[in-house]
Amino acid sequence: MKLLAKFNVLLILLFGTGLLLVSQLSWRFLEKNARDQTLQQAKLMISSARSTRDYTDQELDPLLETTPESAKRFLPQTIPFYAATTTFNHLRKDYPDYTYKEAALNPTNPRDRADQWEADIIEYFRNHPEEKQLIGERQTPVGTSISLSQPITADASCLTCHGTAAMAPANLVLTYGSANGFGWKLNEVIGAQIVSVPTTVAENIASHLYRTLLFYVGATFLVALAVIDAALYYVVIVPVRRLAATADRISTGDLNQPELAYQGKDEIAEVTASFNRMYVSLKKAIQMLDQ
Repeated sequence: MKLLAKFNVLLILLFGTGLLLVSQLSWRFLEKNARDQTLQQAKLMISSARSTRDYTDQELDPLLETTPESAKRFLPQTIPFYAATTTFNHLRKDYPDYTYKEAALNPTNPRDRADQWEADIIEYFRNHPEEKQLIGERQTPVGTSISLSQPITADASCLTCHGTAAMAPANLVLTYGSANGFGWKLNEVIGAQIVSVPTTVAENIASHLYRTLLFYVGATFLVALAVIDAALYYVVIVPVRRLAATADRISTGDLNQPELAYQGKDEIAEVTASFNRMYVSLKKAIQMLDQ
């Protein structure tokens, strides 16, 4: 096997081992980073929904309550739950994999009623009032899903509609009835903001980054291998071949070969200089024997 081929085999073995280690470490890192990125996105969505709730409660609701239309029928646009959910549904056009729900144990609108797994989250926040965020995973018909949840606590403005049916706006009771959505207590955890996203979203992000990383690492190795091969060929192999060819001709009795040119003071130059001295000495010795 030629020197260049041996050198390439050694480099490929070393690179293959290094690439295996890098791929294992980088996949775990990229997977965790993609999961954190997904959860951070979910957290921003919850913050956006909470801002919508606050805006509706503090600025929009007082305005809509004074309109002639509000005297005729109940306007769901004045409810923070409705505003946050509707806003998020518009946001889902750009983020279709994310789902959002403001789940409550005793909501006025039946669509906001918590499912069993959502009720477990609400109960967790009730039992752990110091916790302000919960991250979990659950199995769904389409695979594993990550959820990020934050508690919803009843404040004084909530009790205006959800304290008792007798004190609630008449149009609200007329629209939803008096059986649900009442009896809330001040500072009680009555629900949770929940953003869910399939784990495949994070896995796809990690997979894309992983393939990109391996591509660039592989491309870098190929370029480096080509540069090293070129340097090895011109710095080592070409001079050695020239030495071998000259030595072969001398061994057949051709003593008319010129001395080999060389530059620098590296090992190849030293070998060439030594070869030239040996050739000159051999040539003189043979000339002396011929006299």
